[in-house]
Amino acid sequence: MRRPLRDYRPVHVIGIGLHRFQPLSETTYVELGLTAIREAMADAGIAFSAIDSAYCGTALLGMAPSRAMLRHLGASGLPITQVENASASGSTAVRQAVLEVASGMADVSLAIGLDKPAPIRLAHEAAGVPDLVNAYASPFTHFALLADDYMRRYGVTAEQVARVAEKNFRNASKNPHAHRQKGYSLAEIVSGPNISGPLTRLQCCPIGEGAAAVIVASDDAIARLGLSRARSVRVLSSTSRSERVYDPGADPDTELTRETLAMSCAEAGVSPGDLDVVEFHDGFSIEELLYVEALGVCPPGQAAGQLARGDFDIGGRIAINPSGGLLAMGHPIGPTGVGQICEIARQLRGEAGPRQHPGARLGLAHMVGIGSVCVVHILSAAD
Repeated sequence: MRRPLRDYRPVHVIGIGLHRFQPLSETTYVELGLTAIREAMADAGIAFSAIDSAYCGTALLGMAPSRAMLRHLGASGLPITQVENASASGSTAVRQAVLEVASGMADVSLAIGLDKPAPIRLAHEAAGVPDLVNAYASPFTHFALLADDYMRRYGVTAEQVARVAEKNFRNASKNPHAHRQKGYSLAEIVSGPNISGPLTRLQCCPIGEGAAAVIVASDDAIARLGLSRARSVRVLSSTSRSERVYDPGADPDTELTRETLAMSCAEAGVSPGDLDVVEFHDGFSIEELLYVEALGVCPPGQAAGQLARGDFDIGGRIAINPSGGLLAMGHPIGPTGVGQICEIARQLRGEAGPRQHPGARLGLAHMVGIGSVCVVHILSAAD
């Protein structure tokens, strides 16, 4: 039977670092990664020699990228593990680092998310089983159909769905690490071009490059290294699930998200209403509305209305995607989930500057990956 994280040693985020999420450039992945890692080490106030293990989440780079990057920080002999879990690769790297420290196998662990754009080759295409879906319905078509179903079912307009992007672009315009740093009006967002159905270009996330790093540590390590606890952020839960067979007509990603969110809240001992900030996987604008309702923040069909009245703004009832989310912060695949943890930690420390949600004490990060898999973390500010 699965044991909750609270049955193990406490785990804290002690350092965070980012290289801006951006369009493809000539910057090498080594430069991207080292920028994030060095920033995380400086943030934590530790040297590379203090890190016991490293997990590197990538989906597009290819085999064994970590050694060529980490050798520039020193040949310490630490164990390195590559993690690939589609869009949830970075989130899974964080989870593995958390579990290693919680178990006592390491005192300090580094999770890196890293990628540069490259052709995507899905393994299931070579599984020997004919694909009856993906050849006919691309991801943006799938989510356009979900948007159309949501609008018809609840009487929601395309403009109301597009307000997700309007909010997230507004948040990202204050985020120096975001891929898209310009705010857009609702009129600009809905004016197109349409990618599929009601979804316009600005309601679909950009795939770029970037890096993010998170360092987690035990209580023993914090004491031994003489680190301040004032900026440490406690990891209350780390949960992961894969999809099951759901009722006909149900969206697997939404149902998988609902299950994983509930599991994570139960493990952390919190209710959805306790959360102050949430980073959702919003690859397409409709996803945020679906996942807000799956979390239980509001009843089905009411997320669009609550969004419009400002409930999910920074300074509102609960800040959803204060970083800008995948729509505007960007989705470079490997770094995305690690970047979410960086944003939650920054918010809970009160260090988010113009994006700061007042009084943030509890935060949640959520990613879905093709497969489908879902990874959720809940974090708490220092006491």
